[in-house]
Amino acid sequence: MIINTGQRTDIPAFYAEWFANRIKEGFVCVRNPYNPNQVSRYRLDPAVVDVIGFCTKNPAPMFPYMDLLKNFGQYWFVTLTPYGRDIEPNVPDKHRLIEDFKTLSGIVGTDSIGWRYDPIFLSDRYTSEYHLHAFRQIAEGLKGYTKTAVISFIDLYPKVRKNFPEAREVSRENRLALGKEIIKIASECGMIVKPCAEGDELAAYGADCSGCMKISDYEKAIGKRLIAPKKKGARAECACYLSCDIGAYNTCMHLCKYCYANAEPAVIYAQNKLHDPASPFLIGNYMDGDKVHDVPQESWIDRQESLLSELYM
Repeated sequence: MIINTGQRTDIPAFYAEWFANRIKEGFVCVRNPYNPNQVSRYRLDPAVVDVIGFCTKNPAPMFPYMDLLKNFGQYWFVTLTPYGRDIEPNVPDKHRLIEDFKTLSGIVGTDSIGWRYDPIFLSDRYTSEYHLHAFRQIAEGLKGYTKTAVISFIDLYPKVRKNFPEAREVSRENRLALGKEIIKIASECGMIVKPCAEGDELAAYGADCSGCMKISDYEKAIGKRLIAPKKKGARAECACYLSCDIGAYNTCMHLCKYCYANAEPAVIYAQNKLHDPASPFLIGNYMDGDKVHDVPQESWIDRQESLLSELYM
């Protein structure tokens, strides 16, 4: 099966010690965000967890714990955008992040890491020309360290509208113009562009519009075929295979103005104070009334194919 860590928060950046403790203890508890007393408990055991998916803006805090992950398959997305602290208050220096990306790529391999340049929005400061210049700079810095560049244009979810009221949707004309040039730059740097939940409007320019985190991506990362249950993406437009996320909403301390998963900063700071690195839960601990459900888990690796491959090697 696949465990995801990055749909609700940034675990590597802010909760690396906690996650390392969860790996050591072999399980993690996750509250249902819509029914807090409903708790799912997952085993963190490579016998049943084939891949752990990460999505982070800062992988470095996990580096001291990478040995704990060596028996798990891994796929990492690292987000590198061109925005300043007016938009991403607590994201580290981007030049440092490029070096950290390269370090991580050296550990997990280029098939197990992708670059996210998203979301893209336009403003008086962050113009189309600004984006194309920044994208080229980052792409050239990451050349040879990944084969994938994921892009998306800003979606105005309710939390985004509240925290970023000046944000505006990107017009189709601008999406096509930007997308075409980004695809060209990425190709020059040995990367294919995968638009995230943007339909197929960029396919004509060479983008892979089939999804940015499919089962085939996990398979390529671990070098094995997965027989995965059918599952829909997080949104109707999303073709990605996302399931079993162990994060919690309203806990990411990056405080990016465009974030769909965070409420206002005061809520985030209050939640963060409830974090205990020794707890089975990312935030808080067991509560009265909790109903703990041990999630059935099994490996999805196609053992027959793996056996045949070994026989004919």
